[in-house]
Amino acid sequence: MATFDTLIKGGTVANSYATFKADVGIRDGKIAALGIDIGEANQTIDAKGKYVLPGGIETHCHIAQESSTGTMTSDDYYSGSVSAAFGGNTTIVPFAAQHRGQSINDVISLYDSRAAPHSVIDYSYHLIVTDPTDAAINEQLPAAFERGITSFKVFMTYDKMIVSDEQFLDILVMARDNGGLTMVHAENNAMIKWMVKRLIDRGYDAPKYHAVSHPRTSEVEAVRRGIALASFVEAPLLFVHISTDAGARAVADARMDGCMIFGETCPQYMFLTAEDLDRQGAEGAKYCCSPPLRDTQTQIDMWRHLNAGSLQLYSSDHAPYRFDASGKLSAGNNPPFNRIANGLPGIELRAPLLFSEGVNKGRISLETFVSLTASNAAKLFGMDDHKGTIAPGFDADIAIWDPQKSTQVTAAGMHDNMDYTPFEGWELTGWPVTVMNRGRVIVDSEELKATAGDGQFIARKPFDPTGFIPPRAPEIEESTNFGAKLF
Repeated sequence: MATFDTLIKGGTVANSYATFKADVGIRDGKIAALGIDIGEANQTIDAKGKYVLPGGIETHCHIAQESSTGTMTSDDYYSGSVSAAFGGNTTIVPFAAQHRGQSINDVISLYDSRAAPHSVIDYSYHLIVTDPTDAAINEQLPAAFERGITSFKVFMTYDKMIVSDEQFLDILVMARDNGGLTMVHAENNAMIKWMVKRLIDRGYDAPKYHAVSHPRTSEVEAVRRGIALASFVEAPLLFVHISTDAGARAVADARMDGCMIFGETCPQYMFLTAEDLDRQGAEGAKYCCSPPLRDTQTQIDMWRHLNAGSLQLYSSDHAPYRFDASGKLSAGNNPPFNRIANGLPGIELRAPLLFSEGVNKGRISLETFVSLTASNAAKLFGMDDHKGTIAPGFDADIAIWDPQKSTQVTAAGMHDNMDYTPFEGWELTGWPVTVMNRGRVIVDSEELKATAGDGQFIARKPFDPTGFIPPRAPEIEESTNFGAKLF
C-alpha cells in the first residue's frame, strides 16, 4: 500500500471539469494519487463534508507598488500574501510597475527584492509598461519573457501611464512574436479628463462624482479600440476589470469572431454600486476605484457574463490604500474626487464572496467557481502544467472549503494591512479552512502556518490560446487584415 506525506480523506474534489469523491495523496509537494482508500500517510487531514479545491490563483493585485503619483500600497509581500492565503489562494501574480525613466530590468530587480524575502505563497509578476522605449520593447521585455514573466499591462488612460495607439501596436506585435500576453486598462483618456474638468470647475468634487467622471462609454470605446488594434495584428489581448455590459459584450463578440481577446471582472462590480460613493463626508473615498462602481443592473450583467464564458477571469484588483494621510486622504481630510487614491482592498474576500453569493446561492456551479478562481488563470498565464487543477503530478496547491462555515466580514478579521474593508458586516457562508501550498499547510483553523520567504517565484510558460479560442475558418483567414502578415 502506498505511503504519502499527507493524505486528505473523505472530501469532495472539484476541478473545472468535474466533481467527484476522492482521497488525495501528496508526496514531495506534489499530488501523487487520487482515489478511495489509496494508502496511508504521515499526516491525515479529515475533509469529510468539505470541498477539496485547487488553491486560488489571484492574478490582479497591487502589492508593494507605487502609484504614478508616488503613493505606496499599504500591503507589502508579507501582509499581501498572508491575506491572500487566508482567502484560499496559493499563488499571486501582482504587478511590477515601470515608471517613466525606469528600465524593465531595474523594475524586475526591485520587485524581486520586495517579494522573495517576504511572500508566504508562490508568486510571479505582471509588468506594467509605461515607458515603451525601443530598448524596453525589443530587448528588455523579450528578456523578461525568457525568465518566465510572460504578461504585462499597459494603460489607455492616465497621463503618466498612457501609451499611444502607435506604441500599443508595437507592444502587441512584440508580445505576439515572443509568447507574451498583453493586458490593458481600457478607458478613454480624453473623455475622462474632459468630464473631470467640467465637474471640478462647477464645484462637483465629492467622491460620488468619481463615478460620473468615468462614464460607461469611456470604457466601451476603449475596449472596442483595443480589440480593433489587437485584431489588426492578430495579437492576444486581455481586458482587465471590465465594468460594463457593453464592454463585456464587445469582448464576447470578438471571441465569437475568433480573435484572441479575453476579459476579466472583479468583485466590486458584482457586489457594490456607485451609491456606496455617496456617503457622509469623505467616507465615499473608501469606494473610489477605476473603472468606478456601477449599479445593480451591472451586477446582474456580470453574473451573466461569467456564466456564459464571456469573461474568463474574476480577480480582486486588490489595491489597498488606507483611509488616512498615507492613502485615501493624502490630499486632505475631504479631498476632491480627482485627488483620491483609486483602489479597494479585497484579495482575501475575492473567492469567499464568489463562493457565498455564487455557489451557495445557485448562481454558478462549483466547477465554474474553480475555473474563475484558479484554472482559467493558470491557463491564461502559463501555469496550467502544474497549477490550477487537482491531478497527479500537479503541485499540491489545495484549499479545503467548509461550505457551511459562516463568517461575518470585519476589517479586524482581515489579514491585510488595511484599516477598512468595503464589505464590512457582510455575512458569508463558505470559507477555506485549510490551505496548502506545494504540500505545506500554510493556513489551518484560522492560524498561519507559513513564514516569510516560503513562497517560490513561478517562471511561467509562453502564452498559449489553445482551448480558449477556436481556430478561424479558412474563409475568415483569407479576409484577415494584412497587418499581422506584414509585421
